[in-house]
Amino acid sequence: MKVLVIQQRMGIGDMVIFLPYIHAISKKFQSQVSLLVKKNSKAEQLCLDDRHIKEIMYLDRNKNNSGRHDGWLGFFKLLKDIKEKKFDKIFIFNGSLRFLLLAKFSGIKSVSRYPLFTRKDNIILSAKKFVENFTKGTISTQPTLYLNKEKIEKAKKEYNFDNNFKHICIGFSASGPTKRWHVEKYIKLAEEINKKKPCKFYLAGGKNDEELFEKFLNSSVASKCIPFKDLSVQETLPIIQNCNVYIGNDTGWLHIASALNIKCLALFMDSPVQSYGKYSENISVIIPEGETEESTTHDTLGKEKINFEEVLNKSIELLN
Repeated sequence: MKVLVIQQRMGIGDMVIFLPYIHAISKKFQSQVSLLVKKNSKAEQLCLDDRHIKEIMYLDRNKNNSGRHDGWLGFFKLLKDIKEKKFDKIFIFNGSLRFLLLAKFSGIKSVSRYPLFTRKDNIILSAKKFVENFTKGTISTQPTLYLNKEKIEKAKKEYNFDNNFKHICIGFSASGPTKRWHVEKYIKLAEEINKKKPCKFYLAGGKNDEELFEKFLNSSVASKCIPFKDLSVQETLPIIQNCNVYIGNDTGWLHIASALNIKCLALFMDSPVQSYGKYSENISVIIPEGETEESTTHDTLGKEKINFEEVLNKSIELLN
């Protein structure tokens, strides 16, 4: 059985969140599946050791309409790519007419998809219902990232994960400034935690976060920091796996840590807790003062209303 799964959302976090449903499809057919995803999902790095996934295919569609698969010409290029694979079954985590036509024209006989024109859904609930309707079983929303044990042990030795320290992954990066707590507050948080417990801090950010790294690496806790700025996502996974907790913004690093079964404290300043903070028991949330978990949205704009003492107290609680 050759199965294709289309998951077109862009982010790392979304890719991680869909993993339980991709794994459930693989288990149902007792077969590895192929994924069609966007490059920004970093699926190839996240799923390198995933026994449920056979191959990663990339959907090249950009906001500026310059991608290989953009437009009608791009549609037929993608159709050709898929048709060559001769899939028996396709699952489409999307209500797009474009993907439905793609499945039909590619000759795939069995097509499962979201209802046409599905919009503004809760991505967790929609995916769970969609796959459970097919598998006829209950699927946990908790994702799992599979890692080679040798990589975990190698990282433990290379980065000296000493049991005399608490090891904290700090996710100060985010997809936009409204979702990112002030780096100065993360530095102060690290300083206060380190006064109570000897710590090492693993700074989860990327190439666009140079200014944030610089501030941390010029602070009083600089000697205790290991930055991720020159590492690939794949290289960070075994490091995060060895950490005690994740503390940071609602970003891809949060969902990676959750899927590695690490306790997480997530700051939701400008994104919906109900969609991104409730699917895993590993995640505890901080919300802006005056908001509720139900009222947080992509337009909450609440980073100035995150209470520092609450973050500090909950951080210490998780570390204990």
